[in-house]
Formats: sequence, structure tokens, C-alpha cells
Amino acid sequence: MKKLEIFDPAMCCSTGVCGVEVDPVLAQFAADLQWVGEQGVAVSRHNLGQEPAAFAENPTVVKEMEAGMERLPVILIDGQIMSTGLYPSRAQLAQKLGLKVGAGESAAAPAQSCCSPKSGCC
Repeated sequence: MKKLEIFDPAMCCSTGVCGVEVDPVLAQFAADLQWVGEQGVAVSRHNLGQEPAAFAENPTVVKEMEAGMERLPVILIDGQIMSTGLYPSRAQLAQKLGLKVGAGESAAAPAQSCCSPKSGCC
């Protein structure tokens, strides 16, 4: 089983899909990660603001962060860097993971917010 790891910059919640104005890139990426997980890939996502130890424990991620915080997010597949500094598309994830994207799967609906406006997380 392939393993996909995402090391996000500090965000208000685990996906960054919260608050009043949701970034459509983050919403789409959250939906894409859900799809990847449904294809049998083990997905783990770490937020610098909530899980700094996960970053410190990964030498590859530490090296990227030392090169500059703009290198986040760092996306790893089986421990190897897939990309840095951007969120890849579903097609890019599928290609790197060896998955097929069906005709109806190219544009997923945005993920729902992880926080309610009254939660205070954002």
C-alpha cells in the first residue's frame, strides 16, 4: 500500500478548510485526499500549528523547512518528495500514485468546512 504524507503550514484546523472565506485550492485538495484514501492509499496529514513534532521527526521535512517556510506544504509519497510549496491536483496525485481518475472524478465537490463560524478555531 502506498503512503501519502502531507506536511501543511500552520493553519486554523487540520485541513485549512474553515473560517468565513474558504480557500478553494484547500477545499479541492481536501476532497482529492479523501478520494485518494478511497483508492486504498494510506493518507496522513500534519499541520505545523497542531503537530510540530511530526515535522521535527521527519528529516526530509526539516531539511525543506530549513530551506524556507515557503517550501510548505511538503508532499511525500512513500517517504520521497512529490512536491513542495504547492498543493498538487487530483490528476497529479493520481499520476504519481499510479491511480486512474475516472471521467466523473476529475472535479470533486469542495469539502465542507471543518470549523463552524462560532467555534473560534479561525
